[in-house]
Amino acid sequence: MFTSNSLSGSKPEQYAQLAEQARALVHGERDRVANAANLSALVYQALPALNWVGFYFFDGTELVVGPFQGLPACVRIPLGKGVCGTAAQTRQTQRVEDVDAFPGHIACDSASRSELVVPLVAADGALIGVFDLDSPELNRFSRDDQSGLEAIAKVFVESIA
Repeated sequence: MFTSNSLSGSKPEQYAQLAEQARALVHGERDRVANAANLSALVYQALPALNWVGFYFFDGTELVVGPFQGLPACVRIPLGKGVCGTAAQTRQTQRVEDVDAFPGHIACDSASRSELVVPLVAADGALIGVFDLDSPELNRFSRDDQSGLEAIAKVFVESIA
């Protein structure tokens, strides 16, 4: 049985603890929907000031919403559109301090003010999708958040390999 523990210490230490919890949560499970659902819930409950945490999966043409925590979301996002589509197309993490300043931002939830999107790329270079986090606070995501959430995304990718 999985047990979630409160995070403590510096932000990098908290993310190391969260990554350990994430690895324990997905251990032995290869289903991407199950792992995405559980990781969305884990991160949403563990981190403050988030209003959406979830996954979009690449269907070969566009991103399609997967498991998430938060309000209902945009269902389909074209590559190159918005923060998620940009992360998917460039295969680079997008850390956006103010979504209103991001050209072409797609406002699925008008309460979102900042966003961090990590591309999910298989070992062979194939695009799996993106891991998306939104916050109602401006400038919510720091470099430490980016590194920590990239580590969680890596746990997910490795769990379905």
